[in-house]
Amino acid sequence: MKTERIILGIDPGTTIMGYGLIMQKGTQMELMVMGVLKLNKYTTQALRLKKIFDRTTELIREYHPDELAIEAPFFGKNVQSMLKLGRAQGVAIAAALNNNIPMFEYSPKKIKQSITGNGSASKEQVAAMLKTLLKFDNQPEHLDATDGVAAAVCHFFQGKIDTSQSSYTGWKAFLAENPNRVK
Repeated sequence: MKTERIILGIDPGTTIMGYGLIMQKGTQMELMVMGVLKLNKYTTQALRLKKIFDRTTELIREYHPDELAIEAPFFGKNVQSMLKLGRAQGVAIAAALNNNIPMFEYSPKKIKQSITGNGSASKEQVAAMLKTLLKFDNQPEHLDATDGVAAAVCHFFQGKIDTSQSSYTGWKAFLAENPNRVK
């Protein structure tokens, strides 16, 4: 396992995408940056997806992360919302794969569990624990930012690469491991 790495965490969304980058040095981690991409000003779903792809690509080019940790869509009752969320997640993953960044997907419950010890924790509880862990003062305006950081921190806590999680180093690897997903 590398002793120094940068992890990009993303909380995908179609109105707000949260992101955070952490630097791992040995067993320590430090917050590099966190923020949100506000998407509600864009009128079409296609334009929102393009903005997610573009911003994720910008983050990759600016900070050169070694890995992407992303929150998996949760199964809700509204199928249309879940579909939109899955698309948002997909374009963020595509940006990572397009730049040869391995990706790791974690359920919301797994992320909350790894940060707070409680898989049902609130966004506020997750943010408060991250504030303690990463020693930052300013609470972001949108908790989607800390949700993005939480995905990265969850991945950090996994230590070694967990082979039960999805990990792809590019489109070729993804296609080789998922031949049934290509028609």
